[in-house]
Amino acid sequence: MKIPFLDLVAQDREVGADVRAALADVLAGQAFVLGTHVERFEAAVAEYCGVPHAIGVASGTDALLLSLGGLGVGPGVSVLTTPFSFWATASTIVRLGARPIFADIDPATFNLHPEAVEDALAATHERVAGILPVHLFGRLAPMGALAALAERRGQWMVEDAAQAIGARADGTSAGAFGRAGCLSFYPTKNLGALGDGGMVLTRDATLAAHVRQERHQGHSSTPYVHASLGMCSRLDAVQAAALGAKLPRLDGWNARRRTIAARYTRLLEDAGLAGAPGAPLVLPVAAGEAHVFHQYVVRARDRDALQAHLAAAGIGAQVYYRMPLHLQPPLAAFGFRRGAFPEAERAAAEVLALPLYPELGERAVETVVEAVAAFYRRT
Repeated sequence: MKIPFLDLVAQDREVGADVRAALADVLAGQAFVLGTHVERFEAAVAEYCGVPHAIGVASGTDALLLSLGGLGVGPGVSVLTTPFSFWATASTIVRLGARPIFADIDPATFNLHPEAVEDALAATHERVAGILPVHLFGRLAPMGALAALAERRGQWMVEDAAQAIGARADGTSAGAFGRAGCLSFYPTKNLGALGDGGMVLTRDATLAAHVRQERHQGHSSTPYVHASLGMCSRLDAVQAAALGAKLPRLDGWNARRRTIAARYTRLLEDAGLAGAPGAPLVLPVAAGEAHVFHQYVVRARDRDALQAHLAAAGIGAQVYYRMPLHLQPPLAAFGFRRGAFPEAERAAAEVLALPLYPELGERAVETVVEAVAAFYRRT
């Protein structure tokens, strides 16, 4: 039984008719850049996430770039973030001419550890303007503790919520805790487009106006008169229409992800692969609505050999991420050294994401667990 890591064809079988109808509406109107489809989707996401402003942009990376730039990130400024995340979390800081400051992660959640953040802020002589937490793999970072830290120091907080749309805690949605939240609609995300797409969420009207201007070539109210340099980063109407067709299903999809994750956990523990001293796996911990399981990520003994064994059995599994950000070659000039963030480095050597998507059947989950068990019986 072959089990892909992700099966977007299965999603299309469920929602494809609605997506095609939405695309037909765009084609009938022949308005492809900004316009009513984008405005309608922006309003729907703003309501869903509980913020007054949602601004569609071309990618999650651009959402980070525009948000940080709008808050003054540039030369002479530093932003504290996690070393264990997708590249864009750090690259956008550097692209703006600023310096990334890292703090280590909580080994249980892979998210920023508040104590490590406090230590890093106390140790640096840099001017740290804000904190950029990431809700990694779909689990909310400890926003209460991080917000308290930021408030005490007069810093803002911007959320990299690219992997966590729909996660909630105490009635607040991912992307709605800080000055801004950044979403990605890359096709593999819990809410995925037909290509690239992203969004900035904010309660700050001034920041929202900045992002709307900058995403559209720095436009002003006078045609072809530009108020700023800007950039070309607009969410296309085609993407907005497709995403709008999918959004009503998101909570149901996220609930199914949690159900599948719970099944993985039960079967892996029942097989003796986790939950006991000496077991080869450490499993993710459920967190109710605060975890939407964008990925089901385990720590695995002999990770690379396990991944190869699963691939030979026709089972997709992926490593997110093999190299922490502070060791990435483009950041070498900042002088970060191996050993500086041991938990991030240990995670990079151990993590493995197993197949998880809403359409994954019970028998497929059992097959993955059986294959993992077979590997460890051999070793």
